[in-house]
Amino acid sequence: MKFVTGASRKPTGWQDLAGGGRNNRPAAVHGAVHSLRNMGGLAFLTLRLARGTVQCVCAPDILPAGLCEECCVELSGTVRAEARAPGGLEIAAESIKVLSRPAAPLPLSLSKRRLGLNLDTGLALRPAVLRHGRERAVFRIQEGLVRAFRDYLTGEGFTEIHTPKIVCAGAEGGSSIFRLDYFGKKAYLAQSPQFYKQTMAGVFERVFEIGPVFRAEKHATPRHLNEYTGLDLELGYIRSFYDVIELEAGYLRHAMALLAQEYAPELARLGVELPAVDRIPCLRFDDAKRLAAERYGGRSRDPYDLEPEEEARIGRYAKEELGSDLVFVTHYPSKKRPFYAMDDPDDPRYTLSFDLLFRGMEVTTGGQRVHGYAEQLAKLEARGMDPADFESYLMIHKYGMPPHGGLGIGLERLTMQLCGLDNIRHASLFPRDRTRLDP
Repeated sequence: MKFVTGASRKPTGWQDLAGGGRNNRPAAVHGAVHSLRNMGGLAFLTLRLARGTVQCVCAPDILPAGLCEECCVELSGTVRAEARAPGGLEIAAESIKVLSRPAAPLPLSLSKRRLGLNLDTGLALRPAVLRHGRERAVFRIQEGLVRAFRDYLTGEGFTEIHTPKIVCAGAEGGSSIFRLDYFGKKAYLAQSPQFYKQTMAGVFERVFEIGPVFRAEKHATPRHLNEYTGLDLELGYIRSFYDVIELEAGYLRHAMALLAQEYAPELARLGVELPAVDRIPCLRFDDAKRLAAERYGGRSRDPYDLEPEEEARIGRYAKEELGSDLVFVTHYPSKKRPFYAMDDPDDPRYTLSFDLLFRGMEVTTGGQRVHGYAEQLAKLEARGMDPADFESYLMIHKYGMPPHGGLGIGLERLTMQLCGLDNIRHASLFPRDRTRLDP
């Protein structure tokens, strides 16, 4: 009989080798053969580890027969400093054991600095493309953004929650909702966790969730997906919606510091310049529209919202005039905000809400919510909506809610803008749009 105790084996990784601490010491690593060059008297192979790659050198006679790219191997040898090798070190291999072999060669070369594939080809070959160093760097940075979100909010007293993604009504309304048959009943894929995170703000006061969001919008743009990852939070007992804004600014400070400290190789690989986040300007919606139009021209076709071109101009204004890659745009018109957004008591035409623009693109939407029962009923009715359709949601207002607010960050958009990608699909592992359901 065998008993297990949870004593897992951690492999030697790139981060264990870097820094010179293992110089002239033995090491055993496992990984995939990223590239292989047999120079006659000496063989060079690059191993792709969980993070990063390491150069290995050996005599050709210890290479296993038929060794090729994408073979998975175990390799042991001695670590030594080598200024000409990537990372300044290499492993002098003494033994190589093949664990598995590919059934076919890759249809692309992972050793190239850039793959140079068009978007459709790259997405069709996604399982192979994701092994490339630049692709891996994007999603390591994305992992850092998620890690920072969870760590920062946990440190601020938030509770992580997990809400349903099959729902009986849409949180955002409109037609941008996926319908499905739920055992003979009408159901939908959740447009956001909005109703549930508000509910849980009445339970735990401060909550957050990291999960999928579904939008049935028939877009074919570089900035839209039909499924994306939302970084959502909600907090109670706020004094104003600026409490929510300050919280996001705190998260961004934490995230950029974490990336700089622990994700430097990935940042360098992509040439990422982290934005300064110590002082982020805030502009009212109407002022932002006016200032950008006066500075750069351009016609606004929608007085109640910002079009992508306007977001770009406002982002340019923030950079050139205010010295910031980010700008909070506040007090959006009530006409274009959801029914749960609280109107500004000083001017009900506007709401106590905001978007965060990052390098000219909206990455966050948030604000203060209606917390009074009578006020929420009145706003639903004023919009021609039937309160009976929101009975379970209105329960939180009926039985008492503190002043509260929250936000939702689009993870893929944040990643896209940070990494300087030209299409949001590059920031999604397996993107879903109007035409793509695989791989």
